Amino acid sequence: MRNRVIICEASEIIANGLAEVIDSMAQFDVVARIESPEHLNEKITASDANLLIINPLLLGYQNKEFLNQLGKEHPHLVIIALATSYLDHSVLTPYNGVIEINDTRSKIISKMNEFAQSENTKKADDVELSKREIDVLVAVAKGMMNKEIADQMNISIHTVISHRKNITRKTGIKSVSGLTVYALLNNLIEENDLI
Repeated sequence: MRNRVIICEASEIIANGLAEVIDSMAQFDVVARIESPEHLNEKITASDANLLIINPLLLGYQNKEFLNQLGKEHPHLVIIALATSYLDHSVLTPYNGVIEINDTRSKIISKMNEFAQSENTKKADDVELSKREIDVLVAVAKGMMNKEIADQMNISIHTVISHRKNITRKTGIKSVSGLTVYALLNNLIEENDLI
């Protein structure tokens, strides 16, 4: 199946150049080029796009909130930052990857193939945790022990262990540090929640 790509970039020259590189690849179609994120949600829905390349500068201060909302509405969408200038690492954190303005044609092609792979992995690894499992996951990520979690949630320690087993089975993550990273990447906790 061909990957459907939307490019959201204000510069026509940059957007057209990137589209030309992507369209030259057999498994990709650029289905839309738009200058602002205004009607992006509708475009994604209408075109059934699975990859979005967007310049973070177009989102300004609402960068993280906008991406969170987009991720909720389109869970299989891979969102790639198009860095046309220097951007702080914290701005790029919410993205699945980055294409830089000085990337060569072959580097862009290589990255696009990786992004398509991560989209397929994202579909395969689509995890549905229950509300209680998320509560337990957040507590584990915050460094709480099973007994503390049980006391805080008024459940037995055996129930906590059962939830933890389900979380491990669904996410495939066994370590506390791995679960912490998972919670951070899925915006279940903030960095300042960690001890």
